[in-house]
Amino acid sequence: MITKREDVRNIAIIAHVDHGKTTLVDKLLKQSGTFRQNQEVAERVMDSNDIERERGITILSKNTAVYYKDTKINIIDTPGHADFGGEVERVLKMVNGVILVVDAFEGAMPQTKFVLRKALEMNLPVIVCINKIDRPEARPTEVIDEVLELFLELDASDEQLDCPFVYASAKAGHAVLELDDTPENMIPLFETILNYIPAPEGDPDAGTQMLISTIDYNEYIGRIGVGKIDNGTIKVNQEVLLVNHHDAARRQRVKISKLYEFQGLNRVEVQEAGIGAIVAISGITDIKIGDTICSLENPEAIPFQKISEPTIAMQFMVNDSPLAGQEGKFVTSRHLRDRLFRELNTDVSLRVEETDTTESFKVSGRGELHLSVLIENMRREGYEFAVSKAEVLYKKDEDGKLLEPMEIAYVDVPEEFAGNVIEKLSGRKGELRGMSTANGGYQRLEFAIPSRGLIGYRGEFMTDTKGNGILNTAFDGYGPYKGDIQYRKQGSLIAFESGEAITYGLYNAQERGTLFIGAGTKVYSGMIVGQTGKAEDIEVNVCKKKQLTNTRASGSDDALKLSPPRVLSLEQCLEFIDTNELLEITPSSLRIRKKILDPTLRKRAERANNTL
Repeated sequence: MITKREDVRNIAIIAHVDHGKTTLVDKLLKQSGTFRQNQEVAERVMDSNDIERERGITILSKNTAVYYKDTKINIIDTPGHADFGGEVERVLKMVNGVILVVDAFEGAMPQTKFVLRKALEMNLPVIVCINKIDRPEARPTEVIDEVLELFLELDASDEQLDCPFVYASAKAGHAVLELDDTPENMIPLFETILNYIPAPEGDPDAGTQMLISTIDYNEYIGRIGVGKIDNGTIKVNQEVLLVNHHDAARRQRVKISKLYEFQGLNRVEVQEAGIGAIVAISGITDIKIGDTICSLENPEAIPFQKISEPTIAMQFMVNDSPLAGQEGKFVTSRHLRDRLFRELNTDVSLRVEETDTTESFKVSGRGELHLSVLIENMRREGYEFAVSKAEVLYKKDEDGKLLEPMEIAYVDVPEEFAGNVIEKLSGRKGELRGMSTANGGYQRLEFAIPSRGLIGYRGEFMTDTKGNGILNTAFDGYGPYKGDIQYRKQGSLIAFESGEAITYGLYNAQERGTLFIGAGTKVYSGMIVGQTGKAEDIEVNVCKKKQLTNTRASGSDDALKLSPPRVLSLEQCLEFIDTNELLEITPSSLRIRKKILDPTLRKRAERANNTL
């Protein structure tokens, strides 16, 4: 018999990037008494990964649980970036409702639309939380209208449209139900969750049925499956069957060795759990996202939507430069292969394929940010390797015509930069679909553009808008191939010989363009040391010393003034490299180089390409 479990609520917090989801979870944890009075707790405690803390973004969805009035509220904090949309899609299967967080100044943004569409498609009730109402430029009443328009645009039902609005300042730790109420604490939001989010339902007497929505990984325990129990109960040492909706042949008999529930930020071991509980299971070595854990008597797989396919790919290869193996701890193809395949344990949006050489692997993901986070994690762990320029994944339609991934790009820029942005994106095969006035003298431009047109554009965009522009993208399916795009107008300054860069050599080289390195940097022939002002590559000798004669003393070198080098971040390096170049990555260095280091062989290959 189907019953409700009134002492549990399961919710996901969804929003556009930087609208305050993680800060809101912080305050719900603190005000529910999860931490001791004197306990020191970091800001954005849910962003536990170093890169998440540094960049201020959420990459992995996280589970936590708080208690309010004898009710356990399981909360899932989800990422806001489009590149990590695969995380959002999965976790919505575990919850019975969502809190949509919207910035009181920025309003409804592209990713707000993406995550809300997913929630409405799954018929989940939505609580709208207008956050940051204490910002000086906040405009909550206008944002309410924007959100309601978004609901209408996404064909929300009458029940979904009749959703409660809560006004909050997650940073200050308070929420109100009416804008003119006096703010005190988060109780209005807790009460709204209890009153509006339905309790989970299921048949406690039926056979066990639980869908695995997330995979966690632990060095000591191995793979950990996380999901919500839909029917029956689950116990430690119980024998169950693994089945999968998309794989009829999958029928594997396994045993539950350990069972955990979430409490605050911890996983707590339990012996048994019932319907509606979000639990973690360990002891099943090859458990996958989308697997259903069933009782042996009545195995029935729960339907599960397939994860969105990757749209962009890079080659990850063993570093073979003259400086290879000097800075990294893990440098061989076996190390690289093991690490990439281990990433598949937790990242379902990633694909890793072996190529015709053992030295190189094709890694596909949802976007440049998705892959750059993997690269950054690997270099921090001591890996040394090289990557190629990101390239999009094409498809063919029934008639054999080439299709490529398309994006909708939403650009908010001050009016004086709008012309420049339109010109640049049009040159990258972007098509201007709409233009409107946004808040504070900004213009909002909407482009349909091939995904490859955005590769390497973000850095240029920040320069063109003097850091004042906001660029958001959302995947928009596959469309016909739009023709060739010239990625880079400028050529590279290439080191002519191996050695150490010297002031005299750099001084002569800087007249040819912008340098990426300073004096004392180790270089090798074929390494890129800067960018030219013209379209062609130029070879320079940055190791060149001044010839000493009776009239020229070595001390006069001190008078040479070098411009400070332009030091590129990982993202800027990935944006800069061209199709005939590689990025060499080590724990302490990022070096851009030509694929073919030998200048004679390189010129021969270029001539062969030009004659094709």
